[in-house]
Amino acid sequence: DSEDEVVARANATEYGLVAYVVTENGGRQLRMGRALDYGMVAINRVKITGAPVPFGGVKQSGIGREGSRHGLEAFTDL
Repeated sequence: DSEDEVVARANATEYGLVAYVVTENGGRQLRMGRALDYGMVAINRVKITGAPVPFGGVKQSGIGREGSRHGLEAFTDL
């Protein structure tokens, strides 16, 4: 499959929490990272979030962001 076909199939889902790209090709990493319609795209690794990093999906993946300032705002009613 070509890169364009893979990206089109991946983006065709109604979900978009996180996508993973595994390749040593730097150009492909950039192209696919930019083209994938996901909340986060991990390149050659599995864990890409932590407390200071806002985390959340797009499309039908979740209802907003958590972590960092975004999480505090989403879960706090002042």
